[in-house]
Amino acid sequence: MASSMALSSPPSTEISRRASPFGPGARTLAARAPASRFVRCDVSNPVQFHNGRLHTSSKGSIEPWILEHQNQDEVMKPETRIRIFSGTSNPSLSQEIAYYMGVDLGKINIKRFSDGEVYVQLQESVRGCDVFLVQATCPPANENLMELLVMIDACRRASARTITAVIPYFGYARADRKNQGRESIAAKLVANLITEAGANRVLACDLHSGQAMGYFDISVDHVYGQPVILDYLASKRISTNDLVVVSPDVGGVARARGFAKKLSDAPLAIVDKRRQGHNVSEIMNLIGDVKGKVAVLVDDMIDTAGTITNAAALLHQEGASAVYACCTHAVFSPPAIERLSGGLFQEVIITNTIPVAECNYFPQLTILSVGNLLAETIWRIHGESSVSSIFQ
Repeated sequence: MASSMALSSPPSTEISRRASPFGPGARTLAARAPASRFVRCDVSNPVQFHNGRLHTSSKGSIEPWILEHQNQDEVMKPETRIRIFSGTSNPSLSQEIAYYMGVDLGKINIKRFSDGEVYVQLQESVRGCDVFLVQATCPPANENLMELLVMIDACRRASARTITAVIPYFGYARADRKNQGRESIAAKLVANLITEAGANRVLACDLHSGQAMGYFDISVDHVYGQPVILDYLASKRISTNDLVVVSPDVGGVARARGFAKKLSDAPLAIVDKRRQGHNVSEIMNLIGDVKGKVAVLVDDMIDTAGTITNAAALLHQEGASAVYACCTHAVFSPPAIERLSGGLFQEVIITNTIPVAECNYFPQLTILSVGNLLAETIWRIHGESSVSSIFQ
């Protein structure tokens, strides 16, 4: 071993063999320096550390290039600690988030092989960075979910400091409990997949139910699209006396109650329904008074729009003067567009957590952006400050 080291040693072997001032387990600076910058160190003036910085007792006792690189790292580190990457599910929302934060989206290569497999390659370093991956698991849900998992794995293997999955719309959230025997709880399964892939944190918007947060074994920041919709409704200047907030089903009462409280404690009405099957609902009864009032239907998502259009029809039968539909996630599975554009609604207000194709636009549709809301939440997570104070 000694002979092989002697053969590969540089001419100044007597310096590299000296006892290191850093201790017996460390290499000397001379042994680590590139040959083109190799200079003789004055070991009589040992290198000292103070608060993690290199200090010397006299000039020239340490190579200037080391101090130069240390200073460069200190200047660049705060600027490069955060990275935002976008999946293919909602690139326009990702761009809005990056624009609000004043940063550029990270460079990433995402493609599909001929057999449908997902390929992901980060095209810039994320070592030691806080990485935020913006990817909704909207339709096609399985494709987008798998893409998110592969993105997380790529960041983990690239030595990211933390990985936060920013999921504007969390698919499979409706399968959060067993209504019948031999059913799966897919929400828990997806939460396990995201955790095992390597995510350290999840940022989700308007989960179908609050209990879904408990399915994750990592931290979850749950934000709401309500502030964006409430600001827009406030611009309508509808009198509180003429307003009633309506929950389209019993399961959404807590959501509608919180919405009504923010609208100057507006009265609340509840639509009682009985579901006969998936995506099939039957309206049974209305609890509350809506006669002569502007009814605001509040839900977390609109899929086939069966529930919310049946509720709107009932509200008109009970004498409501106008009906507004408000939801965060516009899944819009067929025949949702035909139902929503049929004349029952004064306006359908949604957010852009799920992209809506231009072919699905209709006159009553209003799309609000949650880009600023998610961007502000990302800044607070990165800065380790309060997120809940945004909604107070």
